[in-house]
Amino acid sequence: MIKKFAYKAASRLLLQPFYRQTRGMTLGTRSLVFSPQGQVLLVRHTYAPGWLLPGGGVERGENIAAAAIRELREEASIIAEEEPQLMGLFLNDWQFPGDHVAVFVLRRFRQEALVPSLEIAEARFFDADQLPDGTTGGTRRRIAEVLGAERNSWDW
Repeated sequence: MIKKFAYKAASRLLLQPFYRQTRGMTLGTRSLVFSPQGQVLLVRHTYAPGWLLPGGGVERGENIAAAAIRELREEASIIAEEEPQLMGLFLNDWQFPGDHVAVFVLRRFRQEALVPSLEIAEARFFDADQLPDGTTGGTRRRIAEVLGAERNSWDW
């Protein structure tokens, strides 16, 4: 428990401000992973509230699709069995100035046993019309957009 608290504190107090100061613009990924039954994968982080689409930052020298595939493996033990399809690139300026999020859709995958980590508290599939309390607004909008219930806004 102390390790989890220390990780949360370091991430929020040191790492995030460092990235904000040293990078003029940031690029991250989020992925909509749909099960054969049409359920969508969400993750809950240990250091931030709410349910989100799995994803994270793109590393130097890494292409955006490779980053999405890596983040799915790291956060939810999802192994892509097809190239994820780019849904769009969204501006997340209100939450993190200069941040852009590439959203991918993945339907063919396998899931290995989820290994608990300091970053991810939980990863689960949910019916798109029964998302858990605490699902973030951006997550809800992307799900509605890919299902055709809303028009893309291009802002997170």
